[in-house]
Amino acid sequence: MARKPRSPASDDGGSFEDTPEGVGGTGPERNARKPGRIGTPRGKMIEAFMDLLAEQSFETIGFGDIAARAGVTLAELRGQFGSKLAILAAHIKEIDREVLDGDHSDMAEEPTRERLFDVLMRRFEALAPYKESVRSLLQSARKDPPLALALNRFAVTSQQWMLAAADIPSAGPFGLVRAQGLALIYASVMSTFLDDDEPGHARTMAALDRALGRGQQISGVIDRVCRFLPGCSPRRHPRPQHSTDVSGGDAVAV
Repeated sequence: MARKPRSPASDDGGSFEDTPEGVGGTGPERNARKPGRIGTPRGKMIEAFMDLLAEQSFETIGFGDIAARAGVTLAELRGQFGSKLAILAAHIKEIDREVLDGDHSDMAEEPTRERLFDVLMRRFEALAPYKESVRSLLQSARKDPPLALALNRFAVTSQQWMLAAADIPSAGPFGLVRAQGLALIYASVMSTFLDDDEPGHARTMAALDRALGRGQQISGVIDRVCRFLPGCSPRRHPRPQHSTDVSGGDAVAV
């Protein structure tokens, strides 16, 4: 079944089942990190970097700090990564893989927006143990335009995979537009997620639902413009096994 937010009078949303509680990526949330990801030397390097990022700013972290925290030599660290951005990209890739590795079969019959909502919430859940690391990274990016541009590039690539997980076209120029739009939607919910200490991230659910609703309206405009552009295919033809009822918002929200 799709995991849908409730619609109360307040901004609070519904809740998920079996989601670890915790604040700022500490306690149970930090313990929720996938053991397979940290059981290898490469994984330990990534986790060491993310731990340091939760304690200090991106620009002050040195290669020696990462190697010492991971318990490896500088040579071993250099053999795996060429820069701090490369380590960050590897972390993002691991989060993406965790989402993609999940079972999405129960969402096959759901409207497009619900599939996308489910995938993005799965990604927020996977990111929960790293809240303080993400908060620190975003603070650094506000003062470092090249870092901000790199983060956007990583985000667009990541969201192309999230679109694919939701069975939404992500190839070609229009797919890139979708991914950029989805990255902006995801970013707009991030501040709520980082401060959301409710069980199941209820406030995050509500904020994401609202953001996808706004994105859905923009997507409709883009779709109409796209019809007049050669080679632009905004929508995939409905698959036979999917419901033909589009009243639930099958327009892609990016």
